[in-house]
Amino acid sequence: MPKIKAAADRLLVLLKTRGPQTAASLAAELGITGEGARLQLLKLAEEGLVTAATSAKGVGRPVQVWSLTAQGNAHFPDTHAALTLQLMQTIRHELGQEALDQIINAREKQQLEKYRAALEGAADIADKIARFAALRTAEGFLAEWRRDEQGFIFIENHCPICSAASQCVNICQSELRTFRAILGSEVHIRRTDHIVEGAHRCVYRIEFMEQLAFKAD
Repeated sequence: MPKIKAAADRLLVLLKTRGPQTAASLAAELGITGEGARLQLLKLAEEGLVTAATSAKGVGRPVQVWSLTAQGNAHFPDTHAALTLQLMQTIRHELGQEALDQIINAREKQQLEKYRAALEGAADIADKIARFAALRTAEGFLAEWRRDEQGFIFIENHCPICSAASQCVNICQSELRTFRAILGSEVHIRRTDHIVEGAHRCVYRIEFMEQLAFKAD
């Protein structure tokens, strides 16, 4: 039984981090049979954690593509979501939006100090990004990164503060300002995918400023 649970959890993590997948692709990733993956997915569907949609691409039989349901996404922690929302609503109602913005700015300052201390001594920008991804993963963001010809891609597959962020756009703006501050002026950072806007993950494009200047010329 523990193996079944472990396999189910791994399927959920893959759907969270990779987005919608076929049973065959999930099976290949996990090193199990396609039938084994399908049976696990059916069990998860019975629990309301995943759902399947039929996709027809090109010639051949349509395939089922599996994805997380809202309940499946809730399987991943949204840290103290209900309490956070209640506190935000109370602050906004009793003290006003300006007071809430001040609290968010104070949190931003604390986060920035914590990250800078943890990243001190990083060998280069890649080392800094790798360390930052580890920090964010420890905080529940399921972060990963990779280098490409344009610079770096930084991905957060889960947002443990999503409920709060969906109620206050300043939180996401604060997160982006923090990213830019800790990675420094040698790079330009922009968010290309946003969970709050309906994407299944947040994606950040990180490019070297000197490369952008070269393109402009």
